[in-house]
Amino acid sequence: MSFRPRMTAFTEGVSLLRPLAWRAFDGMVADFWQAEGKAGGKGYYLSPDPRIVIFLDEINHALDLKSAPAGSRKTHRPMGRAIFVPAGVPIWSRLCADEHFRHVDLHFREESLQARLVARLGAESATAALRAPVILERSPEAEALAGLLAEEISRPRNHDFYAETLIQGIVAAILPLGQSRAPSAAPVGGHGNGPGTAQIRRVLSYIEENLDRRVTISELAGAVGLSESWFAHAFKRETGQTPLQWQMRRRIEWAQEMLGEPANSVADVAAATGFADQAHLTRVFRSLTGSTPAAWRRNGAFS
Repeated sequence: MSFRPRMTAFTEGVSLLRPLAWRAFDGMVADFWQAEGKAGGKGYYLSPDPRIVIFLDEINHALDLKSAPAGSRKTHRPMGRAIFVPAGVPIWSRLCADEHFRHVDLHFREESLQARLVARLGAESATAALRAPVILERSPEAEALAGLLAEEISRPRNHDFYAETLIQGIVAAILPLGQSRAPSAAPVGGHGNGPGTAQIRRVLSYIEENLDRRVTISELAGAVGLSESWFAHAFKRETGQTPLQWQMRRRIEWAQEMLGEPANSVADVAAATGFADQAHLTRVFRSLTGSTPAAWRRNGAFS
């Protein structure tokens, strides 16, 4: 029997610009969406199948993606251009401005995807890769492949093998499929002491998943199996910032997004982004933006 996605979805303030285009392959389905939405539009999505979503345009969405008990408080954050959603993990999304957007959705039969990954990575690594959500602010490789896939879905010209190869490349670009996690892993680049691209993506995704709190260097290093000193040095070489500087910048950017909602008080935003109190948020916010949260909101910086 051919695979069909089993998605529960509710949307408000979002409409299609063109009919949905899609193609089915062995154990997976690829959709190409072209839509528009109004500020305040929202959606809820839940599927028992794992999936990847890649936006082809700049977006002004907010996202809450986690496996949460019913009734728990939703904490939205900026949505990345490329995300992986494990099976059974719900998404709440919200549009922060009027916009047109295009995205490619890839739905997988979990057993088929896991079998492919097990064959290349082993059972333990394959299971780990399919368990945790991934939120990437940008993934140039995946976005380029998704653009080619969108064209092929809209105007089929090639054998299914062509589209399936594009999908395989997207999976490899987004899922955390790093090589060795040991500090003695083969060096990347000319310096010989930087983590692999997959390790960096994993750390950045881990930060995105935990913008509601301060994550320690020890915890981040442990996420990729490196010592604290090795990890901190390698991260700065790769990104130009320390892990805590990167994390703090992203938490403040998330606070800015939340301040765009008039219903969110500064104290609420401070609590949701893991600061001790409103004064703590204000000090850090001013140091990074040159403005207090209240003045930033008053001056309409979000619009």
